[in-house]
Amino acid sequence: MVVEVVNENFVLIADGDLRKIENPKVKNIKHLAFTTTRAEAVKAYLDRREIPPNHVIRKNLRSLQESGESDGKEVW
Repeated sequence: MVVEVVNENFVLIADGDLRKIENPKVKNIKHLAFTTTRAEAVKAYLDRREIPPNHVIRKNLRSLQESGESDGKEVW
């Protein structure tokens, strides 16, 4: 999940499990596949200017994979 845009070429990503929100990974956007799906629970935290907890990120990613909309390589 993209947690912050660094510049036009790089973003910070986290999965809430191996890559926690406290220590996101810098990733080149050329190596990512984006979806149109939004993580509404995570967005709610960000709208309140709060950092979403790792369990919320994990839950949103898990629900995306279980719905069949993802093969695990997309980023949202």
